[in-house]
Amino acid sequence: MTDGTRTFADAREWGRTGTELVLKAVAELDEVGFMADSALPGWTRKHLAAHVASNADALCNLVHWAATGEETPMYASAEERAAGIAKGPTLSAEELRSWLTASAQKLAEGLDRLTDEQWRNKVVTAQGRTVPATELPWMRSRETCVHAVDFATGVSFADLPEGFLTALVAEIKTKRGLTELPDGPLPEVAAWLAGRPHPLADAPELGPWL
Repeated sequence: MTDGTRTFADAREWGRTGTELVLKAVAELDEVGFMADSALPGWTRKHLAAHVASNADALCNLVHWAATGEETPMYASAEERAAGIAKGPTLSAEELRSWLTASAQKLAEGLDRLTDEQWRNKVVTAQGRTVPATELPWMRSRETCVHAVDFATGVSFADLPEGFLTALVAEIKTKRGLTELPDGPLPEVAAWLAGRPHPLADAPELGPWL
């Protein structure tokens, strides 16, 4: 199960690494720390934590779809997705940490239970793409790895697995329709492509991605 520069096994491992980095990023945050701004404009760390936890819950819906054939979209509506993020500031630091941990564990257990046949079943993402369930670990690894940096508590793109960064750069480059990339270390190029802060000189600014 290979897709360009990444394999299915790679994506599963990166998803686990990303989850560890997210939990590390929020491990020492108190109420004041959680209410501080994340690196994403307009979002506190509480908003971001709720988004990452909600994403795991939403991917659990796709795991259920793959396992049973019952159509269970990631989100019932755009409003439901927004409500999950807005819930963040209403929760305490411990409640958010518990939600992040429990949702990630539930997703991991659901993925572990899928059979070879179920992994091949098709599901539909929140963006309307029809993909095999084998795409789910990559979807989760992007969310956890990139957003671990967005918590702005010390995790950087340089802390992310090299293989993940290579796959991320390849995907975003294609989606943005770019033919050339600026010279620079891989983590800095990945940050630039993802529309995150970077130290690259003379690189045109890109809009946010993910």
